[in-house]
Amino acid sequence: MSRVSVTGAKRVLTDTIETVHRLDLLHVTGYDGEWEGFEPGDPVAGADEAADRLVTVRSLISLLDVDQDRETSGIDLDGMGDRIETVRTRANELDDRREDLEGQRADLADRIDALEPLAALGIDLDLLSGYDSLETRVGEADEAAVREALDSSERIDRYELFTEDRAVAVFAEPAPGETAVLDDALTGTEFVAVDVPDAEGSPEDHLDDLDGRRSALADDVEDVEAEIREVRDEHGDFLLAAEEELAIEVQRREAPLSFATTKNAFVAEGWVPTDRFDDLESRLREAVGDHVVVEELEQASYNSDGHVTEREPTESGGDGGSSDETEAEVAADGGTDVAIGKRDPPVVQDNPGPVKPFEFLVKTVSRPKYSEIDPSIVLFLTLPLMFGFMIGDAGYGLVYLTVGTLLFKRFESDGIRALGAITLWAGGFTFLFGILYGEIFGTEFIKMYLWEGALGLESQPLHKGLMPTYGAYANAWLLISVLFGLLHMTVGYLFDFADNLRTSFKTAMLESGSYLILMLGVWVWLMSRTLMGVKPELMFVALDGQPFALGFAGFSPTVGWAGLGVGLVVGLGLVIVNEVNHFGGIGVLVGFLEGLLRAAFVNPLSYTRLAAEVLAEVGLAFAVNLLVFGAYEHNGEFHLLFTHGPGYVETLSGEASLMFGGLIHMGIAGAAFGMVLLVVGHMLVLGVGVMSAGLQAVRLEYVEFFNQFYEGGGDQYEPFGYERTHTLEE
Repeated sequence: MSRVSVTGAKRVLTDTIETVHRLDLLHVTGYDGEWEGFEPGDPVAGADEAADRLVTVRSLISLLDVDQDRETSGIDLDGMGDRIETVRTRANELDDRREDLEGQRADLADRIDALEPLAALGIDLDLLSGYDSLETRVGEADEAAVREALDSSERIDRYELFTEDRAVAVFAEPAPGETAVLDDALTGTEFVAVDVPDAEGSPEDHLDDLDGRRSALADDVEDVEAEIREVRDEHGDFLLAAEEELAIEVQRREAPLSFATTKNAFVAEGWVPTDRFDDLESRLREAVGDHVVVEELEQASYNSDGHVTEREPTESGGDGGSSDETEAEVAADGGTDVAIGKRDPPVVQDNPGPVKPFEFLVKTVSRPKYSEIDPSIVLFLTLPLMFGFMIGDAGYGLVYLTVGTLLFKRFESDGIRALGAITLWAGGFTFLFGILYGEIFGTEFIKMYLWEGALGLESQPLHKGLMPTYGAYANAWLLISVLFGLLHMTVGYLFDFADNLRTSFKTAMLESGSYLILMLGVWVWLMSRTLMGVKPELMFVALDGQPFALGFAGFSPTVGWAGLGVGLVVGLGLVIVNEVNHFGGIGVLVGFLEGLLRAAFVNPLSYTRLAAEVLAEVGLAFAVNLLVFGAYEHNGEFHLLFTHGPGYVETLSGEASLMFGGLIHMGIAGAAFGMVLLVVGHMLVLGVGVMSAGLQAVRLEYVEFFNQFYEGGGDQYEPFGYERTHTLEE
């Protein structure tokens, strides 16, 4: 990216704006008001009118429900203002009619709902009110509660009830000298009163009349909707083209708000891709000649602290159409070469197609700075891998693939589509690990029919370690999780090292290299054959045949002590020096805590949550299947009772014990409940997979990985321009 300025006389401001806008290259930096003698510019005349028209057009597009993806071409925008007003008048008239009709329909619906209890009673409407000596109430309530309330009222001499389901009509004669007795008596009975229409005849006839009027209103609404569709079909293309043209006009007319201006001159600054600067310069020269000065101020790179690490000013200081006249005008008004506003370059995240969705997760934290390495590629390589490793079930993988496909194809939101694509990748790795683990919905069918059946192997390649026979795998996953964490964080430290190297090698070593050397040095010693009696055995056997025969039984004592020495002397020493530089004497303590505890132990051990999730997920799935089908343990392996009853266990030789008989073997009721539990249980496991394994994977990315190097805070590259889809450039 190159920081450029466009400086010129105000009389060519409009031509300059139009030329820059057509190029769609310059990411404009807003003027921050810091230059003495300069003020933010005023909008070009007509900006308010264009903005008002734009609001009107967008309102019409929404009101008429115009599909903004419809293809348009050759739209005549002559007389645009008059046509917009014509469409607005017609559309608002139809919308008002529709609202009025919908209001009438809603009122009729309320009246019909109120009449339905009356119709159930079958009493003519004129008989439900209008008495001199009787009080009447009609509504919905519990008959027994109403009767009890009336019986207990001393203010009522006599009453009569007419009921049908919950519809109740009460006729009561007050005691001598009493009035308004029913409201008091019915308090506490949850009596929902219904207003009786002032009409004669049966409620059914009245309902039929109201239904007829409602149907007529529905027809009227449909007629109005048809007229609205006609307006949309006739003017939809025009509105889309007008919206685009007005949006462009507003952009151009309001552009000076981001410029620094004086009475006679203006200065605009921004960023362009370095290889496109010549295009900007030449096009402006063609448009306004020597009335502007176009300068490439710098081609710069910045470190994470915002300091310039490379700066290449142009030799001429900018000769893009400069003239003595223009320079004199700007100089007279106090021109300067200090940055007009925020100096950081904007960011273009240019990743391959498969990596693109993972930019969403990065931007959830913050967009990377121009100086930072975009970590999207690392998330693409590691997040689905971690998720698939933890869930590791072909059945769940297929479900995640289905959900991801639906999210990706059914929604238009870029964020939801990105989540869909990420879910697809996570589901794919879950399915792959499920094949390797030999599991589908927690069962061993893949092991039985693929690995042992079709391929003739003794077992599947990988085990999760839940069964006693394969417990060594559980230990191995703990070690492998830590090793993965060391690799993951090493990449983070290297990213930070590369960033700090732009400042100096010393800074890179103090800020990044020190922690990396300390972490790796300590773990080389931990994985060496020194003091083996106090170290977990799994560190030396997991990769030496129990269960993985990779021939690694730990580093030699010499390598271990050397690693520890380098880690403590060089790594921890540099960490302490760095913290003392930041905090003074207390930095010694901070260095020990940050370096020896957090960097060397806490962060790497945090990755053991991967192994813990493996056992947690398989344990939940097995628990569901155990309750539904039943299972037994035989020679250290668990087997579900799909085709055998609980009694089958007694026929086995060797060590065999029944774990649970299974609901499906407990009669029809047990089997029915078992099927419900099977579906609900696995749905819960799927949800836990997202909430637990998914969040754990994201946490490791955001905390353990990002914290080593990532700050974010970059601005998206948004060039001043507009990508036309409904109109053509004049």
